Amino acid sequence: MDLEFSEEQQMIKDMARSILDEHSSVDDVRKMEDDPKGFSDPLWKQLAESGLLGLTIPAEHGGGGQSLLEAALVYEEMGRTLASVPHFVSGVVSAGVLVQAGSDAQKAAWLPKIAGGQTIVTPAWLEPDRGYGPVGVQLSAKADGDDFVLSGLKQHVYFGSAADQLLVLARTDAGIDLFLVDAKAPGISMKQILSQSGDAQYRVTFDGVRVGGASRVGAAGTGWETFSTVLEDGIVLLSAQAVGGAQKALDITADYAKIRTQFDKPLAAFQALAHYMADASTHIEGGRMIVHEAAWTRAQGRSIKRLAPMAKLFCCETYTDVTRMCEQVWGGVGFTLEYDVQLYFRRAKQLELSWWDTPYLEELVAADVLDS
Repeated sequence: MDLEFSEEQQMIKDMARSILDEHSSVDDVRKMEDDPKGFSDPLWKQLAESGLLGLTIPAEHGGGGQSLLEAALVYEEMGRTLASVPHFVSGVVSAGVLVQAGSDAQKAAWLPKIAGGQTIVTPAWLEPDRGYGPVGVQLSAKADGDDFVLSGLKQHVYFGSAADQLLVLARTDAGIDLFLVDAKAPGISMKQILSQSGDAQYRVTFDGVRVGGASRVGAAGTGWETFSTVLEDGIVLLSAQAVGGAQKALDITADYAKIRTQFDKPLAAFQALAHYMADASTHIEGGRMIVHEAAWTRAQGRSIKRLAPMAKLFCCETYTDVTRMCEQVWGGVGFTLEYDVQLYFRRAKQLELSWWDTPYLEELVAADVLDS
């Protein structure tokens, strides 16, 4: 694995940092907490104009044609600034599904618009109390002539109110299928649910929603295979986001420890606290290495079936552990809304629970280890 970034890769990272520093300040992040839309138009516009929205979408479909490694560099910057944008749900997961399984007409209709920021597509995947695996997909899609009628409930649908299309996982006679559904179609109702991280999540009810057969993405019964394969790439980027967030939380905590005094000396002078921060830095660097290895391996066209869940498992646990330690250094004030470290602490736990949680990731790693 080559650990030295190319000039182009460094330019992409620097461009992302510049845009996010300008449009995703802590004040901007705070304004977006529990906002129904969940993201700011100026930030979304800048990401679109820079080409970062469609970074991994193939060039023939209006994207940047970059690999997972370039995207990981961007996501580390997004984690550092706590950027709230539907980039992951639209430009990574939904676009990835369309690239892998969409028809020529679906690709032509949606991928250029996703890359340009004119359209947002978000997955409607999880259901109440049904877990992260394929068994959890129970929303029904019953065939009715050439159409399908969708009925059921989805939750944790990110940026639902801003989405133009929902990428719905539903159960048909063939198994699990994916459907592109107009977010404003008759029979769809949404309710915002407040989350620990303050992002825009919705509970979406499908009450006899009718979609045409041409809305199905991919062959019948292949929906879960497509979705889980795309999510392998996605969780590598979320791992990079966790690394960026953990690094920033540690940075602001180290700065605080240098100026906050106790018994006439700075907190950083206390050996126990210094060791905590040294351990945190070591774990963050380890997480960064596994992210780069997974992203580089995928860029080489090799399987990341084990590396991807390992990356999210390690990086999200590191993010949670590091921010917990940071809160201890800050003391009671760290939990108050006036201080920034609590923003990272809350998002660390949210990310650990989202897009395959720890038990499910452990199952994926164990299955690969034991089957090899």
